[in-house]
Amino acid sequence: MPQSLDYLKETPSQTAGPYVHIGLAPGAAGFDIYREELGWDIAGPNAKGDRIRVEGIVIDGTGSPVKDVLIEAWQANSEGVYAHPEHPGDVEDGFRGWGRVITNFETGEWGFDTVKPGAVPGRSGTLMAPHINLWVVARGINVGLNTRLYFSDEEAANSNDPVINLIEWENRRKTLIAQRTERDGQIVYRFDIRLQGEDETVFFDI
Repeated sequence: MPQSLDYLKETPSQTAGPYVHIGLAPGAAGFDIYREELGWDIAGPNAKGDRIRVEGIVIDGTGSPVKDVLIEAWQANSEGVYAHPEHPGDVEDGFRGWGRVITNFETGEWGFDTVKPGAVPGRSGTLMAPHINLWVVARGINVGLNTRLYFSDEEAANSNDPVINLIEWENRRKTLIAQRTERDGQIVYRFDIRLQGEDETVFFDI
């Protein structure tokens, strides 16, 4: 008979800690460790499509910016194809479609440069609207938070997106929509992430 495990205690939970950026994004923290950083420009110089800037802040339950956040982003290219190590020829040379950035320690702002992704097929074959997947970790977060960034100028595609349509309330859907602006001739999408409180961003259990 196997021995009962009832006597084992649950391992204490732990958040990402105040120094997560040193190990995962050392260049941004002032440490010259890696030959190449994984963030900032996640599309590479050869990617086709519209060049865009994505930026925002992460806001806590009191309305204050969180200044020690790490965000991972992954996306398809402009034709709706994800980079995959077994199929390197399916995307442009140098396109990773994945990156890692941290917030500015003074302002809480984060951002990266990329190309606007195309629509990708979902599990049922239905096309999903262009989007960028985001994963958020910081002090006070026991488990990384997964969310999606959709684009305000893709209204038709957004209205048919199978993931957005799982969200019952319209005001909750709006928390996933990045707002398009332009600055100095560059397309910029603003996406603020609210961890708690009014207009809390929708997070997915995946």
